[in-house]
Amino acid sequence: MPVFRPFFLLHAVSQRLGRLRALLPGLLACAAAVGTALAVHTMLPALPAMTVAVLLGLLAANLPGVSGWSAGSGRAGLDFAGKHLMRAGIVVLGLKVSVADVLGLGWPALLLITGVVLAAFAGTYGIARLFRLPPPVSMLIATGFAICGASAIGAMAAVRRIRQQDTVLPIALVTLCGTLAIGVLPLLIGPLGLSPEAFGAWAGASVHDVGQVVATAQTAGASALAVAVIVKLTRVLLLAPMVAAAGVHHRIGSDDGGRLPPIVPLFVVGFVAMAALRTTGWLSPDVLGAASVLQDLLLGMALFGLGSAVRVRQLLRTGTPALLAALASWLLIAALGLAAAVVLIPAR
Repeated sequence: MPVFRPFFLLHAVSQRLGRLRALLPGLLACAAAVGTALAVHTMLPALPAMTVAVLLGLLAANLPGVSGWSAGSGRAGLDFAGKHLMRAGIVVLGLKVSVADVLGLGWPALLLITGVVLAAFAGTYGIARLFRLPPPVSMLIATGFAICGASAIGAMAAVRRIRQQDTVLPIALVTLCGTLAIGVLPLLIGPLGLSPEAFGAWAGASVHDVGQVVATAQTAGASALAVAVIVKLTRVLLLAPMVAAAGVHHRIGSDDGGRLPPIVPLFVVGFVAMAALRTTGWLSPDVLGAASVLQDLLLGMALFGLGSAVRVRQLLRTGTPALLAALASWLLIAALGLAAAVVLIPAR
């Protein structure tokens, strides 16, 4: 047997190289797309890079001449990015969350924001089911709208063992509605008589993705942005307990025989560990800045990969109820977030 061991090793290496060659075209395209998305964001700061990455993925899936590549030779790398790089990005996202900053809001504010998240989740799930969307898709839409957009959808899909294909529509919807918020919410500051701080709390409590929250809140100035980020990161911190609760529920109801699903996926444990590390204050601003760039790269590549699986023609045929459900849910969470903002920061 030892005589043949080198041949087995060579065979294993050859298989891995073959797998890497299959992944490389899609991964290179993801990297190029993220570079483009970041460049667009630099020129147009109001447009989050993650939103641009999804839009570029949609173009790759639907433009003649490119769509065949994204469905063929590029598919393996694009799917790898959509699944594995998404999970790696969620881990790094934990470095944005300082538990000390979140606790600085005070327990009444924390309970209020938790109530908003739970009400948004339950309400969005109910609306999605009312429009007769499948339970897995309804679960993912509710998670993305209530917590932190695409990152939360990826985490919930893992713990509930929902197919990657079923994450595409929820991510498209949460991106669409988050982008809508960037344009609509700032227009309502005057009519609603909101202070910059109250508007920041509203954006943090109701806009989906972290980048979309920043793009929305910064229109009202630095004070609005500071409040928005803390409120939003409080919602992000709820990702771990929400996913754990979903994991327990799925484990109780699982009929997989002896193969019980994990209560919390390892990458969510990594997210919590990174949040704990950030809270210690040991990391320098340079390290945190590098981590932020890494997170953008990982999540941007993942979102491009997922966006490249969306066929607009098919979406238009099957996605009208989902679109209506998403818009209704967007109005619901905007109303809940506004009520929370008014309570958190009363009018002066």
